Amino acid sequence: MKNLFSILMLLSFSTCLIAQEIIKVPHEKSDNVVWNTKENQYYSNIWDTQVVTNVSSPTMQVFKPSTSNGTAVIIAPGGGLYGLSIESEGNMVAKWLSERGVTAFVLKYRLVPTGKDGVQEITDEGTNNPAKIGERIKPVLPLSIADGLSAVAYVREHANDYDLDPGKIGFMGFSAGGAVTMGVGYYSKILDRPDFIVPVYPWTSAFPVQEAPKNAPKMLVICATDDPLGLAKGSIELYTSWLKTGNTPALHMYSQGGHGFGMKTQGLPSDSWIERFYEWAKAEKIIEKVPKG
Repeated sequence: MKNLFSILMLLSFSTCLIAQEIIKVPHEKSDNVVWNTKENQYYSNIWDTQVVTNVSSPTMQVFKPSTSNGTAVIIAPGGGLYGLSIESEGNMVAKWLSERGVTAFVLKYRLVPTGKDGVQEITDEGTNNPAKIGERIKPVLPLSIADGLSAVAYVREHANDYDLDPGKIGFMGFSAGGAVTMGVGYYSKILDRPDFIVPVYPWTSAFPVQEAPKNAPKMLVICATDDPLGLAKGSIELYTSWLKTGNTPALHMYSQGGHGFGMKTQGLPSDSWIERFYEWAKAEKIIEKVPKG
């Protein structure tokens, strides 16, 4: 019995160590979009990863480093606005960054209301009625972008609480999360303006490229030429739009990698994209070499 008690105490202690803070992101409720299914996290055999669907109230999970270097990255996983690829495009990215002193915030932004399996729904519609996807995401994407802007404002307002430099707050998003990233870059003002953005294979067909905003944040775009959704062209267009207005953006376009590679290992150069981000961030003095404290 004593040994059992010791084991239970150890497990409890371990759980406390790995427990992460969850932040409720301030947001205005929508009168046009209604969710009838609760937020759900499950393993999708279709996407071969953990996913989250039916997010109606945005939250962020905080991944704190043992020693902060003052930089923060808000991470928006992809999933066509029907779900979130929460592991390879969220938690795994956050863990990698936090191990290097970056405070990471994985954002669950609002999604299209679906049944229990949103991944199955977008897969079926993509095959049988692609136009329906556009119809369903249209009223939701502005809410997702609003959640991203609110997330940036929250992190900046609470920079001292997390030992952060309020001038080193960035936003990184994948696919649909990349569209959210673009919206955050375009529509931000002062408090909610990211200091840098990293659209990774951004869904430019859902959110078309616009002229770069005044006082545009620093930007690194990542994509693969063989992206089956044809997003390489839009990624280059996004890069060029920043370049035209006198900014100095960066672009990593891999010949192979496909779509949705995130932190997955494929045995390709695109596997190391996050290391290229880290190098870029250090060169741009977004990430300092020596952690604070």
